[in-house]
Formats: sequence, structure tokens, C-alpha cells
Amino acid sequence: MDHRTYNVLFLCTGNSARSILAEATLNAIGGERFRAYSAGSQPKGTVNPYALQLLESHRIATDSLRSKSWDEYVQPGAPRMDLIITVCDNAAGEMCPVWPGQPVSAHWGVEDPAAVAGTDEDRRRAFLSAYGLLRRRIELLVNLPLASLDRLAIQRNLEKIAREASVAPQS
Repeated sequence: MDHRTYNVLFLCTGNSARSILAEATLNAIGGERFRAYSAGSQPKGTVNPYALQLLESHRIATDSLRSKSWDEYVQPGAPRMDLIITVCDNAAGEMCPVWPGQPVSAHWGVEDPAAVAGTDEDRRRAFLSAYGLLRRRIELLVNLPLASLDRLAIQRNLEKIAREASVAPQS
């Protein structure tokens, strides 16, 4: 039985929507095995209200969520990350800081629901789609036997999750 807690950092450019959804979702369903964080290279400074509404509608805690810089996680005293997962293509292509401990990294690209224009319903649908895709991937992550896998196997499994869970489930 694996009793270790894995720290996971979800990265996006603005840290207002996708990475926030991932952080809150993993903290909600990851049990004691996972502790999720999120950050951005150019944080917006606020969490998107559609993200907060969606999480609250799924009874996922939002009280500790905030938009923050990835610089927080390279400072002395910051939690040491085991996994770094980018959820937007921009963040995946940016020059990231050197993470202490050399965590395993992966890219789980998700279209930006905050970029969707249109009605409130259009925006809510976009957020629900992004959430569904992230939740599906996170459910696969929490079921990985991480303690029995080496770094390369973890990397391959994270990449496999991105490929196999690349379409949000239909609501």
C-alpha cells in the first residue's frame, strides 16, 4: 500500500481557469495520496468566476483557490513537486523554472474555456467541457500505482493519459 503523498503542480499561463480546475479537482478526488497546486507564468491575479461557479456546482471547495505565479514554487520552503503538468499549450512551450527535485513532467493540453466568446451558456459549456476532460485525466492519474513505477514509467503513463483521454465526455 502506497502511503506517500504526491505533490502535483498544474501550470498554465494565466492560472485563472484550467490549472485552477485541475488543482481543485485533484484535491477533491485525490484523497491523502495527492496534494495539488496550480500556478501560472503570467498569472491573471484572479480566478475566473465561471471556474468558481462550476467547481461549487460540483461541491468542490474553492475557498483556498487563487491565481499565483509559478515563482512561488521555486522559493525556499515551497513544497517539493513530484509531478508538473502543463494544461495549456503556451505554458508547455515556455521556459519553465528549474524545479527542485527534478519532478516528472507532462503536457495535458486543454482548450482555454476563458477564451470562449458568446453567451453565458456558451461559456459555461466551455468550462464544463474543460472540467470533464481534466476530471477524466485526473481520475486516471489517481488510479496509477505510482509507488511501483519508476520515473520513466510514470512519464509514459502521464503521456498515455493525455492521449487516451483527449476528448471530454459528453454530458
